Amino acid sequence: MAKFKLEIQRETLDFIASGYTSRPVSFMDKRRFLYGKVFKTHILGTPIIVSTDPDVNKVVLQNHGNVFIPAYPKSIRELLGEHSILQMNGNLQKRLHALIGGFLRSPQLKTRITSDIENAVKRTLGSWQHMQLIHVQEETKKITFDVLVKVLMSVGPGEDLNFMKREFEEFIKGLICLPIKFPGTRLYKSLKAKERLVKRVKKIVEERKLGMEKTDEKSMASDAVEVLLRDSEEGNEKQSLPLDFISGNIIEMMIPGEETVPMAMTLAVKFLSDSPGALHQLMEENMELKKQKTDLCEDYSWTDYLSLPFTQNVISETLRLANIINGVWRKALKDIDIKGHLIPKGWCVLASFISVHMDEENYENPYSFNPWRWEKLGACVNNNNFTPFGGGQRLCPGLELSRLEISIFLHHLVTSYRWVTQEDEIIYFPTVKMKRKLPIKVTPLCNYR
Repeated sequence: MAKFKLEIQRETLDFIASGYTSRPVSFMDKRRFLYGKVFKTHILGTPIIVSTDPDVNKVVLQNHGNVFIPAYPKSIRELLGEHSILQMNGNLQKRLHALIGGFLRSPQLKTRITSDIENAVKRTLGSWQHMQLIHVQEETKKITFDVLVKVLMSVGPGEDLNFMKREFEEFIKGLICLPIKFPGTRLYKSLKAKERLVKRVKKIVEERKLGMEKTDEKSMASDAVEVLLRDSEEGNEKQSLPLDFISGNIIEMMIPGEETVPMAMTLAVKFLSDSPGALHQLMEENMELKKQKTDLCEDYSWTDYLSLPFTQNVISETLRLANIINGVWRKALKDIDIKGHLIPKGWCVLASFISVHMDEENYENPYSFNPWRWEKLGACVNNNNFTPFGGGQRLCPGLELSRLEISIFLHHLVTSYRWVTQEDEIIYFPTVKMKRKLPIKVTPLCNYR
């Protein structure tokens, strides 16, 4: 028994240690070599089946909740709550996903939000002229969090936004931590921050509800809060969403503004800094767009940004190499056989995205930053092999908005500045981060406006 416990501990330590190396998939690669693309292990206190097979992952992702349900570490479950989007299942999850996805994909929102993102990017980049050293990882959060809170709640700069920034930073620190709730522990502090956040957000939601009852407008919803408040359906099957439920899920939707999108922006800067050829081609493509818009005296549209082919290739390659979302956790509700692999009832499955993205069978020289590979892959790329936003019915509803934000950031960065990065390295555990927050020194271009 002692030997078994020691082996379990060693697995978890090896898993964590790999996240502090330049080869974060070394844990998966070693076991895949020994046992195949689907194997059993025991990590983070959980017996688990790891899949590094894109076809198996596809089945896990596309399942509609009758076989697999979300299963995440206890700290995440505690902080997000039983009614979180991440953990909910069945019709309510489908309903919420459709509501938010439809809103975020709407051309009306994209048209409106493009100028909001541009303003946030220009405001942040403009402040760099007076700074000796810029920490990109912190600066990008100033852009994405402000934009996302406006999309979610129509809250602009001011006391409410500042309060939410402070409390959200405290809240999110506990997503992956020891599940101990004594006063003074990380989880306890994060839970208290969540309580304060919910109170403030619920107040905003209540005020919006009262305002909507008075105006009774039927125009397009202005933000996610209004989308959820409007979703009142007749009949007993579906009821209006409770305000506590809306408030909690609005907070959960803030995570991309603090974590995933700013990290993608930061790593794009890192990878481009290490690839002068890619940076030069990106700059040329975006300078050409800027010249066209200046000559025609036109504002940019969201389609302008998303139609830049090399810029989109840079973003795809950044997402593939960064693996900010490295996989998803699911639990089997019954025995299931996938490609000859039996997943027993009650077992957790980790569908590893990072293993697929860094597999030589799927990508030549996978550890190299090579945006040009997407010229060959193009639209024909096997979607099973590229899942930075997940897949199936839980595909991230904000993926197009995320690409738009990164595109706008890169456009204005490379047409405004040249920069030199200081030495830094990527840490992959518990989440993807730069060890020194990616410090750079910038030089404004003479035509910066």
